[in-house]
Amino acid sequence: MPDGRQRALILHGGGSAGNAWEIGVVAGLLDAGIDATDADLIVGTSAGATAAAQLTAASPADLLAAVLSPPTPERTGATPGARRGPAATTDLLERTGRIIAAATDAADMRRRMGAAAIELDDALGDSRSERWRATVAMRLPGARWPDQPLLITAVDARTGEPVAFDRDSGVELVDAVAASTSSGPAYRIGAGRYIDGGYRRNENADLASGYARVLILSPFGGRSRHPPEWGMQLSAQVDELRAGGSRVEAVFPDENALAAFADDMMSPASRPPAARAGFEHGKVLAAQLAGFWR
Repeated sequence: MPDGRQRALILHGGGSAGNAWEIGVVAGLLDAGIDATDADLIVGTSAGATAAAQLTAASPADLLAAVLSPPTPERTGATPGARRGPAATTDLLERTGRIIAAATDAADMRRRMGAAAIELDDALGDSRSERWRATVAMRLPGARWPDQPLLITAVDARTGEPVAFDRDSGVELVDAVAASTSSGPAYRIGAGRYIDGGYRRNENADLASGYARVLILSPFGGRSRHPPEWGMQLSAQVDELRAGGSRVEAVFPDENALAAFADDMMSPASRPPAARAGFEHGKVLAAQLAGFWR
């Protein structure tokens, strides 16, 4: 593989719990001598986009400590009066599940998701994107794109076309992360509107094509809600990467992490136990990943 395309780190979505678990795993790896943040490329999707932006601006240890500290609205970016909890998550899953079931293929699904998200955004008004941007900004330790190559995934809600923002895209980092994490209403960037990067492809590990070693953190354990023939699932992406000559390692939550996730990965209450489980798992993984990553 060419110089500069040796190691890629892929961070998938998974709500509040998934974000905390990924931070914990990376912090645990570092504690045991493996620095996954020195990758030649980091790809972040949905909650993994937040983690990617956080891990390129602050140390994993500091991020872990912040997760384990008592939460405050100022630190978490909680929006007063926002609907949260299992019911909201269930509503979202049911609504998007109907769209997936009606779609003929992945491209059709993305167009339908985008249209539904635009309709919801129109109903909520201009201020929704402004509020979501403020929430995302509170979660990031820095607002500037890092010098390190970083891709933040999203989908153009108007066209259904996949998007991968980077520092040369002309989009601010906060907006890129806000777009990638917009799983309900569409997020506005100028005249454009965008939805969650997980609708591009679940983990979006294919964006690391051409890299010698690809490390994937998947809070959902590689599972996909989409029909397997669409090729959205992690196993299809891994097969493609390996066919192209990449070595690939995928990390899934262990039993402790799954217990921490409980029934609602969107719940902020899941963050401390998920981060602790990830940290302990990362320390154990370091021995088996040492030869791979180094």
